[in-house]
Amino acid sequence: MLLRLVQDTAADAEAVQHIARASFASLADSPGTAGRERPPVHRLARIRHLVRTDPQGCWLAEHDGEPVGAVLSLRREGLWILALLVVRPEAQGRGLGRLLLERATVYGRGCLRGMLCASPSPAAARRYRLAGFTLHPAMTLSGRVDRAGLIDPGDIPVHPGNATHRHLLDSVDRRLRGAAHGPDHELLLAHCDELLIADALAGSGYCYRDGGEVKLLAATSKRIAARLLREALARVPDGVEARVEYLTAEQEWALDVGLEVGLTPGTRGYLGLRGMRPPAPYLPNGALL
Repeated sequence: MLLRLVQDTAADAEAVQHIARASFASLADSPGTAGRERPPVHRLARIRHLVRTDPQGCWLAEHDGEPVGAVLSLRREGLWILALLVVRPEAQGRGLGRLLLERATVYGRGCLRGMLCASPSPAAARRYRLAGFTLHPAMTLSGRVDRAGLIDPGDIPVHPGNATHRHLLDSVDRRLRGAAHGPDHELLLAHCDELLIADALAGSGYCYRDGGEVKLLAATSKRIAARLLREALARVPDGVEARVEYLTAEQEWALDVGLEVGLTPGTRGYLGLRGMRPPAPYLPNGALL
């Protein structure tokens, strides 16, 4: 078995994507994943972005020249994030996932905090718990938005954001999770439909929406977070299913908004944290956290 750093090439990015598809397909019968393919949120662009920003945190495993496993990780201001850990089904059960995770955690040495989003796989839960992560069961919200439930006083103005708001984004990030997203905002701005900003005397926050999916939401208060989530759901195109993922018990404000607009709650996977409490009010990005 050969482990090597992922290169910033189309071939390596496609190899990682193929491994991920095969790995997640094996979870098709797991709770919360039946009948749903993982969202195609510009995977190749995301993979190459992480290879560029964190070249020492991205590894590929090959057996007889064939890619069989991959790990992508990143560091942001003292926060280590596991973005992806996948092994092809036929190569699982041989300790390859453990080896890849060890390589990635070496890259995270010196980081006091860690985050990851885990699939419902029992093997993944065991691996991350043994690595010292506290696993917080996560909920999802999905379905068509009932616009009758979107009544909002609108006393907190929300408007479109752009790259000029980076200072606000980084400030909110640092307050909630102790680290800014930094260059990850460039990727999100380029590949999400819109960024929504709230900035008032009561506090500030932001939300990325892509189609019907809320990709990342952070705010300095539950009131502002709920206002942003309602606005994002109101902008979901008619006929498109809305989806919000990785709600922990600390995000009841989001659960309440989802129920008000007719979304269906479910359970799926875990938010894994090390050296930190769950950020709140906060809805993480599954890959960039």
